[in-house]
Amino acid sequence: MVQLHQNVESAKNQNQAKEDQDAQVKGSLQKIKNKFIVMSGKGGVGKTSTSVNLAIALSEKGFKVGLMDVDLHGPDVPRMLGLSGMLDLNPNRKLNPMKYSENLATVSIESLTPNKDDAVIWRGPIKYSAIRQFIADVEWGELDFLIVDSPPGTGDEPLTIAQTMSDAKAIIVTTPQEVSLADVRKSINFCKTVKMDIFGLIENMSGLECPHCGKMIELFGSGGGEKTAADADINFIGRVPFDLNMVTAGDSGTCFQKKYANSPVTLAFGNVAEKMGELV
Repeated sequence: MVQLHQNVESAKNQNQAKEDQDAQVKGSLQKIKNKFIVMSGKGGVGKTSTSVNLAIALSEKGFKVGLMDVDLHGPDVPRMLGLSGMLDLNPNRKLNPMKYSENLATVSIESLTPNKDDAVIWRGPIKYSAIRQFIADVEWGELDFLIVDSPPGTGDEPLTIAQTMSDAKAIIVTTPQEVSLADVRKSINFCKTVKMDIFGLIENMSGLECPHCGKMIELFGSGGGEKTAADADINFIGRVPFDLNMVTAGDSGTCFQKKYANSPVTLAFGNVAEKMGELV
């Protein structure tokens, strides 16, 4: 009898803890006007650099932006922003997101692990809990945009976002090559299955301007992203060219858009941010 009573009390406590977290999640999300999840069907298409640069472009336009890194097994957002150190607690016993600028702050599992080279070996339920804590236990405050950088594919992380943020919109990133496009079609079908609106598709690494003659080199083909968007009846919102300086900036944690303000890459991200800004 004693054991049964203890089990009942334990279940009550667990239910109460879940209700408390649900309330905190709802409270945090109510303060955020627009939520976007940046997805890709496969790795290596520049999804994280797209997330980071869209967040920077929006913040440079004066919007308050949060950037949430839910790529729990390969978190790169802090390094690409040139941020280091650990998140700290505020007097409300909530985590303060790490500030990149006056208008942009970010949260990543990398900012919660003392050894940045440690592997995160988690199954689905733990990942679900961690992502909800990124929302409930972080002092995001009032935001115009929350950009969520998701890992490649259609697994636990994007599913958790879809279930937790019913009004989130997807931005899908691809390269022009068919291997990437085949996986992107799975991402499009994922969004349709979970009833998530797709804001649009971005074709990344879309050509490289030859530094010698100025002609465009189609490294991965051309036009595949735009055709896929048309076939799926979703918006094609931008084509971002390949730039070797983008690689260097990401590795060193320097802001590409500030250093190369007039580059086609900066202008492309600015154009997408302009379209997103029309929602506010």
